[in-house]
Amino acid sequence: MEPRPLGKAFTRAQELCELVGEPGQLFLVLYGLWGHNFVQGDMKTARELARQCLTLAQKTQEPALLMEGHRMTDETAFFRGELTASRKHLERTLSLYKPEQHRAHATVYGQDPGVASLSHGSWILWHLGYPDQALKMGQEAVTLGEDSAHPFSLDFALCYNAVLHQFCREGQRVEQLTEAAIHLSSEQGFVLWLAETTFFWGWVLVNRGQNEQGIAQMQQGLAEYKAININLHLPYLLALLAEVYGDNGQPAEGLTLLAEAMALVEKGELRHYEAELYRLKGELLLMQGESLEEIEVSFQQAIKIARQQAAKSLELRAAMSLSQLWQQQGKAQEARQMLAQIYDWFTEGFDTGDLKEARALLERIA
Repeated sequence: MEPRPLGKAFTRAQELCELVGEPGQLFLVLYGLWGHNFVQGDMKTARELARQCLTLAQKTQEPALLMEGHRMTDETAFFRGELTASRKHLERTLSLYKPEQHRAHATVYGQDPGVASLSHGSWILWHLGYPDQALKMGQEAVTLGEDSAHPFSLDFALCYNAVLHQFCREGQRVEQLTEAAIHLSSEQGFVLWLAETTFFWGWVLVNRGQNEQGIAQMQQGLAEYKAININLHLPYLLALLAEVYGDNGQPAEGLTLLAEAMALVEKGELRHYEAELYRLKGELLLMQGESLEEIEVSFQQAIKIARQQAAKSLELRAAMSLSQLWQQQGKAQEARQMLAQIYDWFTEGFDTGDLKEARALLERIA
């Protein structure tokens, strides 16, 4: 598919930069356009802009531009669900990053590139099935953020690390990180992070058993996030609230949110959490008493997408959902064989929530 036109403003800026003959200026123009489309959740346009930046950087062989070009490509690939490619560019970014040389990038590009890359990298590793390595990288991002003397970069790391611990179902750590991020976001007036942390504090309250208050807080955070017209994390936020609705006996409300999330996935190719959307759809349909055939289709689609993306952690979740369905249908042997295959792939993270649940489920099926 051809990228959508980038507009007259971009064309004019490009002409001026080329006239001056300064690649760094053109790179910044492209970066600004990439950032706008990226946070809007338009991965089609963001991919093309990241490609142009990386091509320009490779022509100049300027390490700082190469680092940023690989970072942009890494982050865009991740949100498109291209996890293997994303990890490749992440490793190149981190190999080029030198804190003493590149911390000044925070004032030009908006955040410390090392903090951003480590934060995104922790999500990549978790999706790929390396929870322990992900948690280690996430903590490195927070430490680097604390050392950066750049509040936005630190808030970036705190918020991303809170999400990472939610992936791992570590509620207490989510609470600690969210509380720290709320304080910093409020103090500095970071509207984006304040919306996300408001949402996450709602999840913390639900995790404590305060469902009504927690759901209201999540709804408030979601409304604030939408109000600033950013879509990047919206499919994940919608999925998390949909899951909470299901746990609260409101599957219809959850399915409405999942339909909204799936529309965003298709519109902007925001595919990194797509497998989980289909798994949750199956779980909510099951709560509503829909046909087992329709439910199994959702679980199978979740597994298919996760395998295409090499998203082992999301494949494990989908396999658990399908194996429980099969067990209820008297297909215990098939259920155990399928779940054991993905569980046995893992080499770490056995103390995280999903893997402990999978192990318990295998024991019950046996």
